Amino acid sequence: MKRVVIESPYAADTEEGIDLNEAYGELCMHDCLVNHDESPYASHLLYTRRFVLRDDVPEDRKLGIEAGFYWRDVAEKSVFYKDLGMTKGMIQGVEDCEKKGNPYEVRKLPDDLWEQLLDYCYDACIDEPKRRE
Repeated sequence: MKRVVIESPYAADTEEGIDLNEAYGELCMHDCLVNHDESPYASHLLYTRRFVLRDDVPEDRKLGIEAGFYWRDVAEKSVFYKDLGMTKGMIQGVEDCEKKGNPYEVRKLPDDLWEQLLDYCYDACIDEPKRRE
């Protein structure tokens, strides 16, 4: 199994948007484990937990991003999931990889996992996201 850092959107303007991004991130982790023989680490899904850091506080967000960047040095690569677009934080992650010479890959969820996300949105009464190319 390869150690990978996962990058996917987290921040959103609404609680529903954050719920969507968390569900998407969880499916990205599933994809790594089941389809790619990877052991994923997703700092944005860990550091945003209650009592850890607050993503809506700029200093906390900056600290969380920086802490997540340190994991790149022990990961075999970073994987950026782009179905929902590349956020500012994700672009910073690509720049960090390029600056450090760390390998990275940009990928999308397979169709069956994308469908699971759409099902989740329907069940949770969240607006269906548009899949980006």
